Amino acid sequence: MDIDFPLILVILVFGSGVIWLLDALFLAPGRRRAVAALQADYPRWKEEGSTDAQKYAARLKETASEPTVVEYSRSFFPVLLVVFVLRSFLVEPFQIPSSSMVPTLQVGDYILVNKYTYGIRLPVIRTKVMALNEPRRGDVMVFFPPHMNDTYFIKRVVGLPGDTVTYRDKQLSVNGEPVSRDPLGVVPVGNSRYALGMETLGESNHLMQVDDMRPSQDFSVTVKPGHYFMMGDNRDNSSDSRIWGQVPEKDIVGKAFAVWMHWDSLFSIPSFKRVGLIE
Repeated sequence: MDIDFPLILVILVFGSGVIWLLDALFLAPGRRRAVAALQADYPRWKEEGSTDAQKYAARLKETASEPTVVEYSRSFFPVLLVVFVLRSFLVEPFQIPSSSMVPTLQVGDYILVNKYTYGIRLPVIRTKVMALNEPRRGDVMVFFPPHMNDTYFIKRVVGLPGDTVTYRDKQLSVNGEPVSRDPLGVVPVGNSRYALGMETLGESNHLMQVDDMRPSQDFSVTVKPGHYFMMGDNRDNSSDSRIWGQVPEKDIVGKAFAVWMHWDSLFSIPSFKRVGLIE
């Protein structure tokens, strides 16, 4: 199971905020009263070089200082809060872990996901609190699949609620209309295993590929209300709705819109040659 970073972030923000608030309400006033009492008891503290003044200064500093946990909470809470708001409601970074979206996205691509395009949702519990736009055919979407509901997946939206999605001889059709695909060639050169194409799905013009060495996985399905049918652009090398079913609206995370870095592994050098918008 993946680490539940949103839950960890919520706990850190809530915990540091509560500690800071409790200190401000109950402990800090006591420290201020103690400091005032010391100031009244040591009128000679301004006598420079005096032993009493040195002892007083040390005691005053000790009395006024915050507990370590409060000091850390006060320091980190604003930073954690900003990260929480940005990551939960605006933009979240992800890394592409598999080849299911090749050639559009490569393994090692770091992408940005718009968290509010499809509505504002509460983190962890995934409840939508503000409806905005609905997913469109051709969108590249991050979501939680039904078979691994604690793991982020990324695929392309192929079917909307009520659509009939058909796949015959590696030709995709939606509601009886074949999806336009212009052939671009084969890769690798001299092998001719993967046939590349420029596909037009909704308003999206994007690259896709099929594996000529694999038989076509034909099917026809009607998308259920409130659900979406997802497929990878690497059509014959993708675990998607053909295998684990349709994605309910409640499990949507956001729309992937840009690649900001490519980094193959820890021992390689990051590259910015693939930076750009995701089609």
